[in-house]
Amino acid sequence: DVQLVESGGGSAQAGGSLRLACVVSGDAYSNYIVAWFRQAPGKEREGIAYIYPGAGSLTDYADSVKGRFTISEDNAKSTLWLLMSSLKSEDTAVYYCARGSFVNIKPDPNQITSRGTQVTVS
Repeated sequence: DVQLVESGGGSAQAGGSLRLACVVSGDAYSNYIVAWFRQAPGKEREGIAYIYPGAGSLTDYADSVKGRFTISEDNAKSTLWLLMSSLKSEDTAVYYCARGSFVNIKPDPNQITSRGTQVTVS
């Protein structure tokens, strides 16, 4: 089974930056869609950034983070990154990474079992 471990969360001031990391182990990484999700208190878990396998590694972002967050990956290290800039208080949430269950299938937020990493912006 695939295991994902997030790190890099913490506290930041509004306007600041944080970089999250996600190490994927136990199964393949390449050729799968990987993503970052977040869940704020009292809200649904939402997908905020996706990266698609293949030449160019196409990315996609939720409107709420577009232009401020950047998803990237290191395939050789099976590591996914999320650089968060121009942070806002509404970015406060637990952040999770996820990999699709099958090749070319987007991750299902309801299947996330990792612990996530807390980001608090004040």
